[in-house]
Parts: sequence; C-alpha cells; structure tokens
Amino acid sequence: MAEISFELPDLGEGLVEARVLEWLVSIGDMVTRGEPLVEVETTKSAVELPSPQTGVVVTFHAEEDDLLHVGDTLVTFEVDDEQAGIVGTVPKAEAPERRVRLQLPDD
Repeated sequence: MAEISFELPDLGEGLVEARVLEWLVSIGDMVTRGEPLVEVETTKSAVELPSPQTGVVVTFHAEEDDLLHVGDTLVTFEVDDEQAGIVGTVPKAEAPERRVRLQLPDD
C-alpha cells in the first residue's frame, strides 16, 4: 500500500484560496475516483471537489471552516501500489542529433 496526498487544486478565475465547508466522507471511508469528497467555498461560490483517487481516506489536513490556499494539502489516501504510479524507472529518451550549417557571408 502507498499513500497519496491531494492538494487544493486551482479553482480557476484567479481564485487562490477556499474555505472548507464540509467533508463529505469520513476517515477510514473507501472512496472511488469522482465521488464527492469535500465542499469548499471561494469568494465566488461553493464547490464540491471530487476525489481524484480511489482509496481509503487516511488523514484530513484541514478542518471545516479552515482557509486553504491553492497547493495546500487537503487529504491523504491509502491506495494500491498500482495506483500510486509507475514502479521502476522510465528510460530517458535521447535527444536527436542536431546539425547546424553556418553560412559565412561572401567577402
């Protein structure tokens, strides 16, 4: 098992912060990707954020009524290793060879 954190995403329209109105799940709940996770309020509206991940909710990093900024951690999930990302390394692609021909001006 692996843990993955979910950060407050950019909510668009230049909004840089949001207040947690209500957690729609509890610690220990199994959630699926796309399931409503938390309701937040910006200066413009209230928005339900869906879970970006299928997994078990392990930790809330904010309480109801806390003000968070884009990039602040909201919640941590426990997920299967397969969902945690690529296992191993990905070989780095080599850059294609470049040849440049300089042309000198005629005297």
